[in-house]
This record gives sequence, structure tokens and C-alpha cells, in this order.
Amino acid sequence: MTLEYVEGYRDPEIARRLADRIRETNKKDIRLMEGCGTHTVSIFRSGIRSLLPDTVSLLSGPGCPVCVTAQEEIDVFITLAREKDVVVATFGDLIRVPGSGSSLQRERAAGADVRIVYSAFDALKLARDNPMKKVVFLGVGFETTAPTIAATIAAARQMKIKNFSVMPANKIVPPALTALMASGSTRIDGFILPGHVAVIIGMDAFAPFFETYDIPCVAAGFEPVDLLQAIWHLVKQIKGKKPRLENVYPRVVTAAGNPRARRIMETVFEIGDGKWRGLGTIRASGLHIRDAYAEFDALRLFKPDIPDVKEPSGCACGEILTGVMIPPQCPLYKKTCTPMNPAGPCMVSSEGTCAAYYRYHSE
Repeated sequence: MTLEYVEGYRDPEIARRLADRIRETNKKDIRLMEGCGTHTVSIFRSGIRSLLPDTVSLLSGPGCPVCVTAQEEIDVFITLAREKDVVVATFGDLIRVPGSGSSLQRERAAGADVRIVYSAFDALKLARDNPMKKVVFLGVGFETTAPTIAATIAAARQMKIKNFSVMPANKIVPPALTALMASGSTRIDGFILPGHVAVIIGMDAFAPFFETYDIPCVAAGFEPVDLLQAIWHLVKQIKGKKPRLENVYPRVVTAAGNPRARRIMETVFEIGDGKWRGLGTIRASGLHIRDAYAEFDALRLFKPDIPDVKEPSGCACGEILTGVMIPPQCPLYKKTCTPMNPAGPCMVSSEGTCAAYYRYHSE
């Protein structure tokens, strides 16, 4: 994709025209939720909130994979880091997320071998280059990262690398949207669906959710014009009382998604229950490693105790992830919880809502 092509989706004049259309079309208070942390950051960074009328409120949903990782999963990651001859390979956002009594960063400072990688394949290379160590990759993410993690597991088998495993913590998005609506915890009038997830699973994967709740849904890209176009389409649907499942990101999103990516994901993983911060256990929302690939499943290899723990006292990450609260309403926000001293993952992750508010939002 050329820079000239991308610039069209950042054009200030087009953005202003779309904002004018939203303002002219919408005359009632509506609440829209972006189901993607990258959307949240892009909305803040591009100043989209300042272009919208007061009648349009944007809520950040459970779209940050690090943020929705359950507290007990974080504790298991820390337990693995304490294992003898183990190298824990992780994406950078995870390293500073506080567990019940420690973090991966603290464990590394105490001598644990915790390394930041940029992909699952980097972790596999670590295992190949360190045959006397057991390398565990922390498999956190949504449908966007699951195919590459699955492909890495398949590659490990093909390359006969025995000292590599994955701690499975991947989650899938549509069941979380269903759980969010079923909870009734907050009013949501429409969803901006995550474009990068839709690239993999396709628009058809969101159809059961849409058909159940008959709520306006629009899949969007990540540039300012993409997001304003999605908001305008949602506003039109709400005004006309004609909910639709729409795709305004057709340059990369199709009805069927990416069949090859889905195929490798489905070959290595099977769907099971998943534990989400703020939403609890959601049926059929997690990806577990199939029996055929059990030799690469860190849960089966290490059999760590999975503690029953609560989220940090006073931390409102769960309420923020479900749209019940916004960061400034959390009693810890900017007081005892800052990017340098985070109480919860929403202040740690680059896609976290609290981190975005802290960086971009002026009160």
C-alpha cells in the first residue's frame, strides 16, 4: 500500500466533511463502542472525539488482548518464569502487567530469563538456538495473532524442536461481544467492529451476534477517515432504525476472511471456554491447543497451579473494558496508577484505554 493511498484516509477535509454529516444526521444521545484497542488509540491520536457532537459518546470495549488477559493467567506466566531452565518469551506489553504479587519485569530483575520477542517465530528461534533451555512463548492475543502462533507450533513439529511450547491464552472476539450484550452492564447503541480481526475471520463470523441482538455493527479500518466513516454509518443506521452488519473496510475485509489463516488456526487450536478480565468465563471464547499438538502445550507440560485470584483492589480495569466506566472515574487513575507504576493492564498496554487517556486526554 503506497503512502499516497494511505494519505487519502488521513485527509483533513474529508474528515471534516464526515464529521459535519455526523453532526447533521445525529440529534439524539447515542453510545458507540469500539471493540479494538488499536481503534481506541487511533481515535485519541487523531482527535476524533473533538470532531464529534456531544450527542455521540465513544466507549472503549474489551479490544485490548493484554488488558483482557485474566489475573490468574498473569500469575501463571509469572510461575512459569520461575521454573528452572525456562526462558519465557513474551510480547513487550505483557512484561509490566502486575500479577498478584509480582510481574514478569520483577521476575527478570530477580534473575528469571524473560525475553521480549516480536513474534512467535522469534521465540521458536530462541528454542532452536538454546537447546538446553525450555522456551515458553506466552500466546496472548485475538484471532489476529492466533494463526501465526499456530503456524509456529506446526513449524516446531516439522523442525523437530522439542524444547518449545506455548502457553495458550488466545481469545476470540465475537463471543465476548455476545457476553457484553447479555450482561446488560451498560447501554450500547452500536459497535465499531475490529477491522484486523475481521480480516482473519470475515464478516460472516459476526453474523450470529448481529442476528441475535439486531444492533448496528460496522467493521472499520484504523485511519481517521475509516473511523469517521464507520461512525457516520452507525449514526445513519440508528437514526433510520435499520440495523445492519456493514463493512466499510472492504480494501482488506471480506465476507469469508482469510481461509488459509483460519485453516492453520483451526488445525492447531480448538475452541473452549476462555477467562476474560472484566467479563469472567465466556463459553467458547478461548483457543486451546489440540491433543494432536499436546507436546507444545505449556499447560500440559508444566502443569502449573492456576490460582483463584481477584483483580487488584480498587483497579477498575474490568469496568473500563466493559464500558461501565471511563478511566478518570477509576479511583486509582493518575494517583497510584500511572504508566510508570501501573495497577492494572489497561495502564500498561500500548492499546490500553487508561494508557490512551493518560497520554491523549486532557481533563
